[in-house]
Amino acid sequence: MQRNVKFPVPQRKKWNKQKIAPYLFILPFILIFLVFTVYPFINAFIMSFQELQGLDDTTFVGLKNFKQLIHDPVFYTVLWNVIRYTFWTILILIPVPLILAVVMNLDTTKFKSLFRSIFFLPVLTSTVIAGIVFRFAFSREKTGVFNSWIGHLGIKPVDWLDGAHTGMFALVVICVWRWMGVNMIYFLSGLQSIPKELYECAEIDGASTWAKFKNITMPMIKPITTYVLTISILAGFSLFNESYVYWGASSPNNIGATFLTYIYKSAFGQGEFGYACALGVAMFIIVMVINFIQVSVRGLFKED
Repeated sequence: MQRNVKFPVPQRKKWNKQKIAPYLFILPFILIFLVFTVYPFINAFIMSFQELQGLDDTTFVGLKNFKQLIHDPVFYTVLWNVIRYTFWTILILIPVPLILAVVMNLDTTKFKSLFRSIFFLPVLTSTVIAGIVFRFAFSREKTGVFNSWIGHLGIKPVDWLDGAHTGMFALVVICVWRWMGVNMIYFLSGLQSIPKELYECAEIDGASTWAKFKNITMPMIKPITTYVLTISILAGFSLFNESYVYWGASSPNNIGATFLTYIYKSAFGQGEFGYACALGVAMFIIVMVINFIQVSVRGLFKED
């Protein structure tokens, strides 16, 4: 008798939808990130070692653009401007939003939703429109908003956008107005994630309000504080819209020049695309070094 022996037929492995679904969802973000972030950065890094006379006419010049950058006095002016701007915005936009978030998180505070909407409303406003409004508010004329205010104090009208200190004040004011609510929401989300049992136990032990804030609130929102500080540094060094609306690509004695306005002016105003890319690479390195230092100082690389 012959027996019919059946050999097992190898089956194709079925795709596990639950495993591939997350990758499909993040695929658009990965593609956008690669095309619009990674590729331009790599291309800009390569162009920083080149001199471009046209789209197809490029010449490799080595470190020439970086040597020009080191000896460029405008570069150091720009660097000083963004450092001053970042310092003042951090000095205001971390403690003040934190205090506002604490107040908004209190059970006794009324109309919380209304106040949150009011504080968050500026970020929904177009930066260009807000810049134009503030430019008229800082007008040198007596009818300007800020000159009208100081006029009641007997102070003569000030040409706000023509001086180094007053120009910096104008930039900081519009930044504080725009981003105060955003940082408040960040801190508020961190405060709401703190278990209330910790505060109740502290009250049983007789801890004061300051002791609870110092020993419970501040340690628990440490990641949020570091995040806000990091994005504030990045925003300070990438300032463009407000400065451009105030002064355009060129400000008096470069009082409002930032990295991005100088990059824009070098690339599209002077045609030095290679040098503009070198400025961008230098800006990236400076921001990364500063953020690495501040994160290291805050001890996030160490286990608590």
